[in-house]
Amino acid sequence: MAAGVLAGTWLALGIWLAGTCLPARAGEAPSPAALFDAANRLYEQGKYREAAAAYEQLLAQGRANAALYFNLGNAWYKAGEAGRAILNYRLAERLAPRDPDIQANLRLTRELVRGGPAPARSLWQRGIHALTPGEWGFLTLFCTWLCFGALTVTELWPGRLGACRRWAAVAGVLAVAAGTCLAAQWFTDRRRPEAVVTAKEAIVRYGPLPVSRELQKVTDGAELIVLDEKDGWLQVGGLPRGPGWIQAADVALLPP
Repeated sequence: MAAGVLAGTWLALGIWLAGTCLPARAGEAPSPAALFDAANRLYEQGKYREAAAAYEQLLAQGRANAALYFNLGNAWYKAGEAGRAILNYRLAERLAPRDPDIQANLRLTRELVRGGPAPARSLWQRGIHALTPGEWGFLTLFCTWLCFGALTVTELWPGRLGACRRWAAVAGVLAVAAGTCLAAQWFTDRRRPEAVVTAKEAIVRYGPLPVSRELQKVTDGAELIVLDEKDGWLQVGGLPRGPGWIQAADVALLPP
């Protein structure tokens, strides 16, 4: 497992911790810097569940970023909670899809859960998740403005018509491609929600009732696709024996 608990996160967290390092006065809540430092100390002391609780307190304050999710995933992994570790590594991956430590820890945890190498993403899935939504949005906007800029130049300087039209065409194609990837990523992450099993063992049933016949068992860390929801039950796919129903309390949903 890539460590990343201290050195790898201070730089990433430095900006949002700036200005919060003054000690709390009596009656005041601890600053984010104090909470983060306390969580790191708990982790170093082997108190992994307590460290996870401290990191989650920071998340509850709206301090979410890739480094914090990564540290939280590490704490849950050390605590023996593979499902919660995978959940937080995946949230970290959304914000930093090219971070090698996040990719390594996510891959190793999945291999631990599955008892072998985790299946690789398809080329299409890797492509649309190569950038974050913000990066795809920026690229779409930049290429769109570049296209319009080149078309404007053709009106102002007709002598450069051929070259500017080529630039406009290339920029237009890139804008459409980036926008398509952004839309596909949005659809994948929000229109097809996913869940990770966090119970040590959960039963998937044929129907959304405790008395429904058992379809199969799933263990901590299994990743499922959510198809429907009814009265505290989730219909899930991605199972070898087909879709079934699992109690919502046995899984954690990946937020959109």
